[in-house]
Amino acid sequence: MSSTSTDSAVPSPVATELSTEHAAAIADLRRGAEKLGKLGIGERQQLLLDCVAGVAQVWEEWVSAAWQAKRISPGDAACAEDITTGPVPTLRYLWLMHQTLDDIKRHGKPRLPAQPYEQNGHLRVPVFPTRNLYDRLMFGPIKAYVRMPKDTNADDLFGDGLKRATGGMNEPPSVALILGAGNISSIPITDALTKIFQDNQAVLLKMNPVNEYVGPLFERAFRPLVDAGLLRIVYGGSGVGAALIAAEGVDRVHITGSDRTHDAIVWGGSEQEQSQRKAAKTPKLDKPITSELGNVSPWIVVPGQYTERQLRFQAENVVASVTSNASFNCIATKMLITSKTWPQRELFLKLIDETLARSAKRFAYYPGAKDRYAKFAGDDGVPNDDSDDSGILAWRFRRGVSINEEPHLCKEESFVCVFGETSLDGESPTEFLNHAVDFANDQMWGTLAAALTVPRDFERTRNAELNKAVDRLKYGVVGINQWPGVAFALMSTPWGAFPGATLDDIQSGIGSVHNTFLLNQPEQSVISSPLTIFPKPMWFSTHRCAESVARSLVNLYLHRTPWRIPPVLFHAMRG
Repeated sequence: MSSTSTDSAVPSPVATELSTEHAAAIADLRRGAEKLGKLGIGERQQLLLDCVAGVAQVWEEWVSAAWQAKRISPGDAACAEDITTGPVPTLRYLWLMHQTLDDIKRHGKPRLPAQPYEQNGHLRVPVFPTRNLYDRLMFGPIKAYVRMPKDTNADDLFGDGLKRATGGMNEPPSVALILGAGNISSIPITDALTKIFQDNQAVLLKMNPVNEYVGPLFERAFRPLVDAGLLRIVYGGSGVGAALIAAEGVDRVHITGSDRTHDAIVWGGSEQEQSQRKAAKTPKLDKPITSELGNVSPWIVVPGQYTERQLRFQAENVVASVTSNASFNCIATKMLITSKTWPQRELFLKLIDETLARSAKRFAYYPGAKDRYAKFAGDDGVPNDDSDDSGILAWRFRRGVSINEEPHLCKEESFVCVFGETSLDGESPTEFLNHAVDFANDQMWGTLAAALTVPRDFERTRNAELNKAVDRLKYGVVGINQWPGVAFALMSTPWGAFPGATLDDIQSGIGSVHNTFLLNQPEQSVISSPLTIFPKPMWFSTHRCAESVARSLVNLYLHRTPWRIPPVLFHAMRG
């Protein structure tokens, strides 16, 4: 989720000489990888439990370090974000993977939350709410399923995943280099956990300089993996990264960042070199690479009759997707797509404006934010007068965007607190929805995630049309009445771009992570909820007790006892 550069190419990093320390780390990992393939289920489960205990020791330091780096004051409404995007998803991964291994030990395969079912020629696999983390109480009516490839049947959901995750694959030992994300602290560590526990790969994790402050805390929390030779954490800039990519003992690479950084690694730094190598099909990188590379995220609003309460909730939903982490998210909504003839359009846009006005402006901590703001905010989108000193940027919502006049708003990820709205024709809700899906697929850059807000009447009476529209969206994650970013934190939902990207047309990346049910080659995760939810979700920027809810949720996940549920619900009700 690192920033997408607005230049045509990113200079290829010049490798520094591989240090003695890094060479030793790679050698240790190669020995660890030999052992990893032979670890039994019980040993893997114990490592997961030991990591839970490690997170318990550092999680408060973890979020405090993030608050300091992002200049979030104690008691600020934004304090909850680094809890819900740091320790919470990490703990969910550890417990869900532990449960999956337990299911395999007892039943021979993971126990799904409900039976898979077929729809439009694809098998759909329910993956949320899960059974063992009180999800129905914590997340109410939110549900998620995974759409599988057309040739998948119920007897072939897991492929080689079961053997690989339990040490039964007999594959050559492998070391993966992870080039970590700089924005969301759980991304690098849950990427590493996925590689270790699901792909049987020892991990060399290079922290991003933007959030390397959390690296030493990871070293403490995940000491069991370090001691087992399965994880090493290193630091440095692009030169160090280039040296590690080229290192002989590194077998494969995973990056969370921008498509331009990916292409610089794979094809070379200059536009000319990239073009020549792509034409000749001779990539500079000679190792497998997987990736998650961002998105210009669309949110489609299907026209119809909504109550004001529904519109207000969905306005807060959209705004939460923009303001979370000061909008330094690849999953932040960047283009709202509405119908020109929808009578409630102006009311909905007004409610978004009002919600933004109630959301405190944030320090733009990510490098290059001010320059990107100047490019994407438009002529009147000038930062507040003291931005040079304070680093604070105002939320910017641009109505009535013309993609013909400003195509970069749809073709480039801004990675800053600017988003737009554009309206399309459509004589009926169904016609508009089809136009909007085509627009998202053909005009918006990226294949990671998209959202839809759908009137209750349309969802009830034209459900088949809605399902076909969702199936046509070429995005790895789709939210229905829900921000797709929530799916990232659930961990049971596979997270990654829509399948089909190639190294020379990478879009939002190749491969997926999380996927704690070990589904084989998932195509699309779909998360859905009603138009309104009570209590208010803790990730809404307008929640009055979000930090208390988030802290209580961490305590629930650390101890997993029903006695920890009442504080979560108490604070949630006060939101």
